[in-house]
Amino acid sequence: MNIIQLFKSELKALLTNPVVVLTVFGGVLFYSFLYPMPYSHQTPREQHISIVNLDGSQTSYTLERMVDATPQVAVVRRDHTIESAKQAFLAGDVSGILVIPEHFYKDLLLGKSPTLTYAGDASYFLVYGTIVEGLAQAGGTLAAQTTVSKLVIEGTPLSQATQQYAATKLNLKPTFNPRMGYIDYVVPAVFVLILQQTLAMAAGLMGGTQKDGKGYWSSVSTGQLLLVRITILTAIYYLLSMYYFGASFSQQGISQLANATELLTLLLPFLIASCAIGVWLGSIVPRRELVTLVVLISSMPLIFSAGFIWPLEAIPYPLVFISNLFPSTPAIQSFLALNQMGADWGQIRHGYTQLWLQAAAWVVIAGLSYHRGKRRSLVD
Repeated sequence: MNIIQLFKSELKALLTNPVVVLTVFGGVLFYSFLYPMPYSHQTPREQHISIVNLDGSQTSYTLERMVDATPQVAVVRRDHTIESAKQAFLAGDVSGILVIPEHFYKDLLLGKSPTLTYAGDASYFLVYGTIVEGLAQAGGTLAAQTTVSKLVIEGTPLSQATQQYAATKLNLKPTFNPRMGYIDYVVPAVFVLILQQTLAMAAGLMGGTQKDGKGYWSSVSTGQLLLVRITILTAIYYLLSMYYFGASFSQQGISQLANATELLTLLLPFLIASCAIGVWLGSIVPRRELVTLVVLISSMPLIFSAGFIWPLEAIPYPLVFISNLFPSTPAIQSFLALNQMGADWGQIRHGYTQLWLQAAAWVVIAGLSYHRGKRRSLVD
């Protein structure tokens, strides 16, 4: 069988295998819509809270209205005791509790800093952060109004008081996440992992399907089969990657700072290594369905050790070392730097070199494993 015939046979085997087709095309397209969906509103809004007002002054009621007016929270209960608000929180009726202390208005008049107490479940960090942000905005606005009023009473013109109520002014300009949302933060990195995992599954399922029985794959050398399989799957995933980083990113409004040539260059070793991992998995697992199971189980550890959710310095070194054996880790770091942060090619050269070393190593491992499995099946 010459190389042209092998290409035709391999492509036919891929397109006539419904499990592989569903993984390659269905999986990638499905995740492009499914994964960004929970983050479509970027941050949570209108989180239900209860207010325990122990002061009862007009100023404290003003603070209640200001809190309720923020887009982050909605006041759905007003409890008279902390215990009743706690029971509502434990029952799931509210996501947080705001306690306005006694003598709140008195402390403001005396120039003291009253303490507003908030309670919530910090394990839901999106909800917790949203509620804290809303309460901080309302509290900061009331504090500014109080300070301005005191300055006016002391004789400061209103125009000056509105500019001088704080010693410093913040001028926040988000650099790498201009919308301060979770789509721009989470989706680009996860899309890279999705490409790796679905590609590894596709290559592994191809090998697992052909492990039992004889066909064109048993009449060609291991090197030829690897060359053809990796070439075909890499070409297909080039198209899918362009959809992810092009049309899908545009639809979600995600930043696209890298040019197409840089992205395509970075993708080549990443796709080759991912495909080789799939070939290796398909040759070592006893049943083809185990390929999907192994890949899915590995997804969460790989995404959490990639260095964009937690800094690498906060992750135990053994986990960092293991994660760097897989192409997703340097690919995510290099892609985020290149496309989301506007880095130049020299700044990701280390990650690009690492990807090529991984591609070479995984191709050798895949070839040896596949050849060993092929000889074993011929003997059997």
